[in-house]
Amino acid sequence: METSAPKAPRLLSLDALRGFDLFWIVGGHAIFLALHVLTGWEWLGWANGLLKHVEWHGFLPYDLIFPLFLFLAGVSTPFSLSSRLEAGARREACRKVVLRGLLLVLLGIIYNNGLQWKGLEATRFGSVLGRIGLAGMFAQLIYIFNHHRPRRLWYWLAGVLAGYFVVMKVGHAPGFAAGDLSMQGNFASYVDRLLLPGRLHKGVHDPEGLLATVPAIGNALLGVLAGLWLRRSAEEISGDRKARGLVLAGLGALAVGAVWDVSFPINKNLWTSSFVLWTSGWSALLLAFSYWTVDVRGWLRRPGEFFAVIGANSVFIYMAGGFISFSFTAQAIFGGVARGLPVPAQGLALAVGAFAVKWALLWLMKRKQVFLRV
Repeated sequence: METSAPKAPRLLSLDALRGFDLFWIVGGHAIFLALHVLTGWEWLGWANGLLKHVEWHGFLPYDLIFPLFLFLAGVSTPFSLSSRLEAGARREACRKVVLRGLLLVLLGIIYNNGLQWKGLEATRFGSVLGRIGLAGMFAQLIYIFNHHRPRRLWYWLAGVLAGYFVVMKVGHAPGFAAGDLSMQGNFASYVDRLLLPGRLHKGVHDPEGLLATVPAIGNALLGVLAGLWLRRSAEEISGDRKARGLVLAGLGALAVGAVWDVSFPINKNLWTSSFVLWTSGWSALLLAFSYWTVDVRGWLRRPGEFFAVIGANSVFIYMAGGFISFSFTAQAIFGGVARGLPVPAQGLALAVGAFAVKWALLWLMKRKQVFLRV
């Protein structure tokens, strides 16, 4: 863990999109909900219905937050590791990647359970940060050992997604038919009940379990491939062409994911192969839009800088949400103003205030060049 400025140059669009992604879980959803309560506008109620997770099969925009973050972690990989690899420091790169992955697993356990040990049975080991750490770690190791032959990344991607498909179609929990994809009968949940210690988030299933981490490597690998595309020199490929390439790749992934959905349904809980392609397709389209409007054309550079404040310290603000009461601070600072407003507006004022406190802290950290990097 370091508290120094990043050594490698970063795309503003990358941090901006990462910040926009996190915005919805560090304040955006609460602001949206409070605005709906205040206005009563029907379209806000409809849109708010999209800001939740699907129970099992299917997809809603809120399901994209997690895989988009993992995809972007992959995009940053060629920018952060290529200089080491070109200098022949492969062992150093591997050490950094493994330590980062294991640290994220540890932080995920702490985020879920706090700092007080409550016994093995009460501890949840599966976590969002753990999946990002493990899936990102394996994708980066694959890149490290194949960076000189990028085509091999496609073979790894195909193997991961097809292999998971076969395992899930053949495997099953005892008493269920082969290929059962119900919460209790699917093979991934059964493996978690057998091998994952502690408690599962949903009793018989954990959405961040062990086996379903394997296909998540695919999101990170597709991000790595996108990063390799963006890292190519402007003399070789223009920014406009890079954006178009991301759009075409995104549409292609969406098409394949939609077709695969017929036999292997899009499912976030199981992180199905179709879910990997579907979410990576949307991720590529969002990256294309961010890259073209922020870095190529510069039209949204100011908004990009606003969201980049969040994206530059994404792990910190995610962890802080589990241990710091930003709403308490917002109440202390903005409570007097809020009480002077009509009752329906008070919730919106406090929601905006809580987010403002978080953003101000992140802005100060960025200004002082303090980054929580793992």
